[in-house]
Amino acid sequence: MRRVVVTGLGTVNPVGNSVAESWEALIAGRSGIGPTTLCEVDDLPSKIAGEVKNFDLPIEVVPKKDRKKMDRFIEFSMSAAAEAAKDAGFAIPFSDEFAPRVGVMIGSGMGGLPAIEDWQKTVMEKGIKRLTPFFIPMVIINLASGQVSIYLNAKGPNSCAVTACATGTHSIGDAFKLIERGACDVAFAGGTEAAITRLGVGGFAAMTALSTRNDEPTKASRPFDKDRDGFVMAEGAGVVVLEELGHAKARGAKIYAEVVGYGLTGDAFHITSPAPDGEGAARCMKMALQDAGIKDPGIAPTYVNAHGTSTHFNDLNESKAIRSAFGAAADSLLVSSTKSMVGHMLGAAGGFEAVVCCKALETGIIPPTINCDEPGEGCDLNYVPHVAQKANIEYAMSNSFGFGGTNATLIFRRYHG
Repeated sequence: MRRVVVTGLGTVNPVGNSVAESWEALIAGRSGIGPTTLCEVDDLPSKIAGEVKNFDLPIEVVPKKDRKKMDRFIEFSMSAAAEAAKDAGFAIPFSDEFAPRVGVMIGSGMGGLPAIEDWQKTVMEKGIKRLTPFFIPMVIINLASGQVSIYLNAKGPNSCAVTACATGTHSIGDAFKLIERGACDVAFAGGTEAAITRLGVGGFAAMTALSTRNDEPTKASRPFDKDRDGFVMAEGAGVVVLEELGHAKARGAKIYAEVVGYGLTGDAFHITSPAPDGEGAARCMKMALQDAGIKDPGIAPTYVNAHGTSTHFNDLNESKAIRSAFGAAADSLLVSSTKSMVGHMLGAAGGFEAVVCCKALETGIIPPTINCDEPGEGCDLNYVPHVAQKANIEYAMSNSFGFGGTNATLIFRRYHG
């Protein structure tokens, strides 16, 4: 089986518009949550969000005349992919000879929700003939992959997962398997999301899923803490460059980590609540461990970037699922939720958290779970509270779970040559 490594990273998110800026904020435990400014929320119970700040897509990536064809989630994916390509050392656009060996798998949970709302208002007020011909390309989810492929001249496998909050992780896992089986040599994979709109926030508020700690936004996202009251909606993108090992070595690429395991399962239980005791999540992690060939999960230091949304049922059931998957070794794990700082980026979360796992393996620093002052009942793992920790980890696991009972887990390993 062909080995797959990570050779490039890119992101925009509430704590930074590059990997370097974001990593500095994460290991400092700095929150990116603040008052919502992207839409009207005066009559909604949650008035806080993790918004991307000072975002300016470089004109060399997308000329201004072409931006009218893109909604915000596509712009985020373009920015993250451009950073990842530069970080990987690729000269783009790819040559026509190499292009068919490069895939793009970037998904989103919601797609172009801002454009849908804006253009529906235009149609209602001014009539259907005022609708832009770019409306459909602005909003359909696969145009994140489509626009990135045009920018890169990537002509290999092109698709996207749409699996709610597991989207980014499924996209990377699927790309991993495509390279492993020889369908392509390089893949840009991850997730993107820009759904902080009146309908988006209102929809999650109607489900009573969002934190209402409006007076303390930086303390609102508090995974595993007993005083958590829901998740904080966020936006952004995370894209990684996956590459077949021999291809990466031949061109002298920097290697962040090796992708060694991928699991995906369904709860078949409820549209929003996880299965009791995290049964589906536990099977997902066990599948990923098996895929990675890890028979004794306690044998090497491991970091788990938890899904960790700051909701009661997620935090409790994920903690139980980790114990089920790792057994006695669970007590030696370092488990943290970076959503405590960036909020929940929905379909982009898995892409961003894969970037975090690769940086943790590269630097030997585990980002903390901020605001975890006193773990809630049943949350009994080491959540790396408040302060980053140094740890010479061998493996990093990234969990993502989504509405509909969809689960995804990736395992990265320190690259040893």
